[in-house]
Amino acid sequence: MERRELLKMIALLTGGAIIGGNALLIGCSSDKGKQGSAIAFSQKDREFLNEVADTILPATQSPGAKAANVGTWMTVMVRDCYSATDQQIFYKGIGKLNDACKKMYNLGFMDANPQQKLALLEALDKEAKAYQLKRNNQKEADLPGHYFTMMKQLTLLGYFTSEIGCTKAQRYIAVPGRYEGDVPYQKGDKSWA
Repeated sequence: MERRELLKMIALLTGGAIIGGNALLIGCSSDKGKQGSAIAFSQKDREFLNEVADTILPATQSPGAKAANVGTWMTVMVRDCYSATDQQIFYKGIGKLNDACKKMYNLGFMDANPQQKLALLEALDKEAKAYQLKRNNQKEADLPGHYFTMMKQLTLLGYFTSEIGCTKAQRYIAVPGRYEGDVPYQKGDKSWA
């Protein structure tokens, strides 16, 4: 699968354009003068993002997003590939997500139980989709992206491009044989990596 196809699929799944998608298509740059001042993510931020990612993609028959350390991957992508504006939105989104959890449950996100985390993220997903619809319908391209959309997109992209995502969550053949364009699919089969 090509990178463009993967980005299109993630955009379709999350209901909006890939935030920072242009940088992902043409390559990232660590030139801070070009990207603006980079955010300094702490270890707590990475752990927080791992929890968010693991709530989105929990361990089932395959390891979850936390096992792939998607939180650390997200911080690298935001720092190196996002514009200064999107970096700020993403970074402030960590606090907003934690504040939303405190408002909903009187607990920080890290202290909430898995059901509370999931309910919160489902509510934020609905909020982000409504925001994206408003943005699309009013043709307000100048409206910034929603922080949860960024987190969700990076979770999916980070997990399914990680070694764990490619080899444990999807069917994987290290050295494929001949091309077979029509492979039988049974309900519940893994996709191909």
